[in-house]
Amino acid sequence: MKDMNYDNLTLHTDKYQINMMYAHWLQGTHRDKAVFEVYFRKLPFDGGYAVFAGLERLVHYIQHLHFGDDEIAYLREQEEHYREDFLEALRAFKFSGDLQAVPEGTLVFPNEPLVRVVASMFEAQLVETAILNFVNYQTLIATKASRVKQVAPNDVLLEFGTRRAQEADAAIWGARAAYVAGFHATSNLRAGMLFGIPTKGTHAHAWVQAHDTEEEAFRAYAEALPEQVTLLVDTYDTLRSGVPNAIKTARMLQQQGKRMNAIRLDSGDLAYLSQQARQMLDEAGFPEVRIVASNDLDENIIEGLKAQGAKIDVWGVGTQLITAADQPALGGVYKLVAREKNGEFEPVIKISGNPEKVSNPGFKEVYRIINKKTGKAEADYLALEHESDIQRGERIKLFDPTHTYIYKYIEDYEAVPLLKAIFAGGELVYELPTLDRIRAYHAEQMKTFWPQYLRKLNPEGYRVNLSTELWELKMNLIHAHTKM
Repeated sequence: MKDMNYDNLTLHTDKYQINMMYAHWLQGTHRDKAVFEVYFRKLPFDGGYAVFAGLERLVHYIQHLHFGDDEIAYLREQEEHYREDFLEALRAFKFSGDLQAVPEGTLVFPNEPLVRVVASMFEAQLVETAILNFVNYQTLIATKASRVKQVAPNDVLLEFGTRRAQEADAAIWGARAAYVAGFHATSNLRAGMLFGIPTKGTHAHAWVQAHDTEEEAFRAYAEALPEQVTLLVDTYDTLRSGVPNAIKTARMLQQQGKRMNAIRLDSGDLAYLSQQARQMLDEAGFPEVRIVASNDLDENIIEGLKAQGAKIDVWGVGTQLITAADQPALGGVYKLVAREKNGEFEPVIKISGNPEKVSNPGFKEVYRIINKKTGKAEADYLALEHESDIQRGERIKLFDPTHTYIYKYIEDYEAVPLLKAIFAGGELVYELPTLDRIRAYHAEQMKTFWPQYLRKLNPEGYRVNLSTELWELKMNLIHAHTKM
């Protein structure tokens, strides 16, 4: 690796972003304002919702954007042969635009803006790749973690994924995303140090293998860490040696006035083994000793184990969570929705042969419609920025943007704007909440939705509606461009 500033993320971007910045700069349009939106088209895991995460990482990225000597020197080497005065313009770069986003922990749905960038073309093009990288990954992991939480709402959940994560940054930010969605601790000490997440750990099979006997290994571990004893009992034979030796260790600790925390199962038939181990521990007089399970767990396996009557109190979830193994990418996109023309924002649209890829044009807001009678979310509603009926709480029409004959009117509602100002004129105007506040906010978000939207299997589809004016604008632009 070249001797350079590894922590400067300014070039954490795709080359075509720099090329577009260069082309805009050459034709003199680099200062023209533009509006870009981040959204995803399809919910992950065939679920009913997603959990927005990644904002804190995004904020730190925007705050530290700058082209230093190393970055300029590297760009000077590129085969495009960028002009020197362009490179000097990059050296002076500072994000001076506006950025809005939904708060972390918010439940979000397809085709609604999660992040909006209002900035010069020069600035807005540069930040696309990094924003998508942060938001796509962390939203995906937070959503996966929330699904696990849904099937084990009263159990302790531990994030154990570091060694299988796609590199160091994925491990720590994935651990944070899991904590946002309700996990209780992580095995990653760096994530614990950086974010204040509680950390938990036991020991590996190697500890047992490094001693002459399993009993000796357990005793030595308990002597080393008498206040935090969780013993991995499946190195040789879980029920014939592992649990009996753990019980011997528990008795030793009891004689010292201490208690063993738990045993951990990491292989085999977890339902059967946990049932037998629970019975053995109870009969030995240790009903307080908990049972921890790991071994490639996810929400589907955990749900199945619970249905089989597994006696598991704590779930260590690793690979399947941190890699989102059943859907390793969210697929969020960053699309231009308006551009400056004659001092005003002109709506623009992207049309595709795939109807689901046709964008929603214009500078718009997204509202969560809360039914005042039930206190529950009724729908999300996209409206152009200037529309005042929604802002005044007047009657609005909620209709399916695909099947427009399906509609209803709603009057007694509260319209909650989801996008919050994060940067204004390049300055941070948002107070980043603590991680515990984000976590509590997410828990409250879950209570705002009817259970049918949240269930893991075959959830009811939550509605994301367009205002009549926005829908008509979209249709007009489609017709105008398809006639060309």
